[in-house]
Amino acid sequence: MLRLFSILLFFALLGVTNLSAQVAPDCDCFVKGVVKDRETGSPIVGALLSIKNTSKVTTTDAEGQYKIDHLCQGTYVLECKIIGYKTTQTTISLQHSAEENLNLSEEEVHLQDVEIVAKRVNSLTQSSTSLQNQSLEQTRGQTLAEALQKIVGVTMLQTGASIAKPVIHGLHSNRILIINNGIRQEGQQWGSEHAPEIDPFIAKRLTVVKGASGVRYGSDAIGGVILVEPEELPHTFKSIRGEINTVGFTNGRTGVLSGTLEGGLNNRKGFGWRVQGTLKNGGNIRTPDYFLANTGVREQNFSASAGYRSVKFGAEVFYSQFHTDLGIFSGSHIGSTSDLLNVIKNGEPFIKTGFNRTIERPNQLVDHDLLKVKTNYQYSGNRLSLTFGRQYNQRAEYDLHGPQATVKPALLFRITTLTSDLILEHKPIAKEITGQIGFSGLHQYNFTDGRPLIPDFEQSNAGAFIIERWIRQKWEWEAGLRYDMRWLHVYRFIGQTLDQRNHQFNSWSGTIGSVFNASSHLSLRANFGTGWRPPSVNELYSKGVHHGAAAYEEGDETMRPETAYNLMGNAEYSSERFRAEIGLYHNFIQNFIYLKPQAEPILTIRGAFPYFKYVQTDATFSGADITTSWDITPRWEHTGKLSYLRAYDQAANNYLVGIPANRLENGLRYKIGKAGLSHDSFVSVGHLWVDSQKCVPPNSDFIPPPAAYHLWSIQLGGEIPLTEKQKISWGITVQNLFDVAYRDYLNRFRYYSLEQGRNSSLRLKWNF
Repeated sequence: MLRLFSILLFFALLGVTNLSAQVAPDCDCFVKGVVKDRETGSPIVGALLSIKNTSKVTTTDAEGQYKIDHLCQGTYVLECKIIGYKTTQTTISLQHSAEENLNLSEEEVHLQDVEIVAKRVNSLTQSSTSLQNQSLEQTRGQTLAEALQKIVGVTMLQTGASIAKPVIHGLHSNRILIINNGIRQEGQQWGSEHAPEIDPFIAKRLTVVKGASGVRYGSDAIGGVILVEPEELPHTFKSIRGEINTVGFTNGRTGVLSGTLEGGLNNRKGFGWRVQGTLKNGGNIRTPDYFLANTGVREQNFSASAGYRSVKFGAEVFYSQFHTDLGIFSGSHIGSTSDLLNVIKNGEPFIKTGFNRTIERPNQLVDHDLLKVKTNYQYSGNRLSLTFGRQYNQRAEYDLHGPQATVKPALLFRITTLTSDLILEHKPIAKEITGQIGFSGLHQYNFTDGRPLIPDFEQSNAGAFIIERWIRQKWEWEAGLRYDMRWLHVYRFIGQTLDQRNHQFNSWSGTIGSVFNASSHLSLRANFGTGWRPPSVNELYSKGVHHGAAAYEEGDETMRPETAYNLMGNAEYSSERFRAEIGLYHNFIQNFIYLKPQAEPILTIRGAFPYFKYVQTDATFSGADITTSWDITPRWEHTGKLSYLRAYDQAANNYLVGIPANRLENGLRYKIGKAGLSHDSFVSVGHLWVDSQKCVPPNSDFIPPPAAYHLWSIQLGGEIPLTEKQKISWGITVQNLFDVAYRDYLNRFRYYSLEQGRNSSLRLKWNF
């Protein structure tokens, strides 16, 4: 596989080099002008201007002037954005140079567009990829982790067929931050089987920022950040509009219904509102050979938001409620050590059943409430924003065994989190330097009932950061620094005696990076970032059966904080018919904490379970992400994705366990166009190859890693116009087309069963 990767990387780099060599070296055209308020004629300071489909970006100075140079001859789209004004796009044709003066109107306010641009500036030199528009629509009905797998470098950690969480470059759980509509998502994310409590239907865009992002987002973001970004509120829309999504899956006979209504107020300029809800119901999942008992799912979600926006002031309130009932595969809870070893040896579960929608024990009942209040104010070219968040998460895990298992959860976690963020985006300094200064705080308290796995605790965080960026001709530079503190108070009982433990952690984080725009087609970027993560309560104090994971886990209270040093480099090439991105990364994590399988299972009064301990080492994560897109003809398009990763235990001089296997994905798409009533119709075929994870320490797990596998998929879709404002979007997808029997290394239930078999789905969306 290493030889194959080397060959692919060589040819990819050779192709980019050859293509870039064709670009004329004398790209000395430029566009300049002044940006003003349409009504007052006053210059607008800090407006962001960019050349679409390139890396060219600049901002207006104190006189509203801008200049973008080193452009080649050709036709471009110039985009201008700033909070409180309508986003404008202007087509310009360059032979030598051009002057384009822009007058912006405050008639339409696009709050979220501008916020998305600000987030992109925060990660200017880091690699980021977004799912939106049709790419996002094709994932509707899936979990957040399943949807994000479309992004190269992102996989998922599974606990059976119904629970999954995202993995970025081999890192997951507390090393990945999820920002849900501007709020740091907080629940019991430390658990491998604790999936994010987020309804993907609320998102208009899903963005993955890869690499250490501790400067902007604080401690824990040493693996990356996931941004869940809703659509902007319709501040200027005076009537009601909406959409209804329906999705049906054959495997599990799962049905999903989601609806959204939004609008403005006729007599209140600048006000907008939205309500949204989702229902999901599914039964037992089927592998190619048998059903998986008790793998159904129920989900009911709701969200509402309202906001006001003027040129200088804005405010928004957002509330969401997530509720799910997840069945845990019954075959993962086994009564004796000999039975567990026999299941592992035979490769099939003892418990087999037919299709059933009833969710029995073991199962999880999860509720998550999120409230966000945000306000912002613009003055003299500066923007000050203040955001408060409150979250309440309750997770009840019911056991298969025990006299009170039907009425009392074996584990009950209740955690409340309060967050605050104050951010100042200052006006340009010396016409070229822009940036942010921010302060953040967090306080949470957790109560655990039932059989103890982790103790009660109280935690507080405080942090401050500064990020500055400088654009000069072909170069863009970014640097940032942050300091964080964490106080952790643990309340555990030894017998009847309270044993209180106090921990205090603090550390610096930093980032420095650069973008070099070699031409209008080629850009190169590099970033070095540091981040840190204090050990979480489960890594310090867990000791017992974790029923959702069907494992016995044991922590170590002497754990030290992790410190990450992350180096990333990217090359992006874009032409009229071909696009490619190559990303290389090396992440050294000092005091890396991971869950290590022990040699033998453990027998408890609740049955026999695989035995895992949290251990600490120094580790490296090195790899590459490659994506290509080639418009072979106006109708045919090919896409390719390659993810390569090697993780190494430096202390033991050996490989790490639990690391995603390398994978290669290819897709071929044919644009049909108009076919009967359907417009923009298409058909595509996809192939995914996942290698066997050969790079593991010998005898480090209960069974060897599973074999490599190939999966094929097919997809059709299009749009049916109804009226000028109404349309129906449709899509048909078949995953695992040939019903392949396989196991995935990152599924913790691979000891007991196969992965799910063929799954066909029908998606319909009505916009009105």
